[in-house]
Amino acid sequence: MNWLLPLGPWTWLVAAVVLAGIETLLPGASMIWLAAAAGLTALLSWLLHPAWEWQVVHFVLLSVAAVLLGREWLGRRAVPATDAGLNRRADRMIGTLVTVVEPIVAGCGRVQVGDSPWPAIGPDMAAGARARVVSVDGTTLVVERVG
Repeated sequence: MNWLLPLGPWTWLVAAVVLAGIETLLPGASMIWLAAAAGLTALLSWLLHPAWEWQVVHFVLLSVAAVLLGREWLGRRAVPATDAGLNRRADRMIGTLVTVVEPIVAGCGRVQVGDSPWPAIGPDMAAGARARVVSVDGTTLVVERVG
């Protein structure tokens, strides 16, 4: 039966390399902890020569420990965002000068921001007028007349 599951140091070392390789394809740090556990299992397998069942137990226990320690370690090193508008494109537009591309009539129209038209609300303005973004309501820019 032992030939069905030939586990040893080389098997675990290959598993560690494969898991580390998979880490490069996935977002976040998830597989690297399993790769570390496989590497440590390879070391234990080489030093202790346990049966395959114990090698699997070592890998499972080391994996759980590595994931928990990794989460703790990464949690302490979390870097707070210095840019409050990060990943919120609309919030980053506050204060930007824009051009009205569809007249703002009865408070609603469209403005051009860079290469994209955005829905806008504000005082009535003709197409071509300049405005400033003062706030954002969902995906609608709240503008005021400039000058």
